Amino acid sequence: MEVLLVSIGGAAGATLRYLVGQLVDGTSFPWATLVVNALGSFVLGAVTVGVSDADALLIVSVGFCGAFTTFSSFSFQTVSLWDRGEKRTAVLNAVGNLVVSLVAFAAAWQLVP
Repeated sequence: MEVLLVSIGGAAGATLRYLVGQLVDGTSFPWATLVVNALGSFVLGAVTVGVSDADALLIVSVGFCGAFTTFSSFSFQTVSLWDRGEKRTAVLNAVGNLVVSLVAFAAAWQLVP
C-alpha cells in the first residue's frame, strides 16, 4: 500500500514538474529548476508541519516532492554552466537554488500552524 501511495504522489509530482518546465523559460538560466525546487521545498515544509496523517505524508513528501523537485537536474545544470565558461551563472544557480529552497522551506515552517 505504501508503494502505491508514493507512486501516486510521484506521478503527480513528475507531471507537474514537466508542465512547469514547459511554462518557464530556461534558455539563459535554468529558471524552471529553481522554481520547482523552491515550490517543492515550500510544500515539503508545509506538510512536515501541517500534516500528521502518515499516508498523506507519504503521498506528498516522498512521492510528490520527491518527483517534483529536481536537485539532480540542478547539479547537472550547474556543472554544465561551469564547463561552458559561464562560471558566474553557475555560482548564481548553485547559491540561488540553495538559498531560495531553504527560505521557502523556512517560510512554510513559519506560515503553517
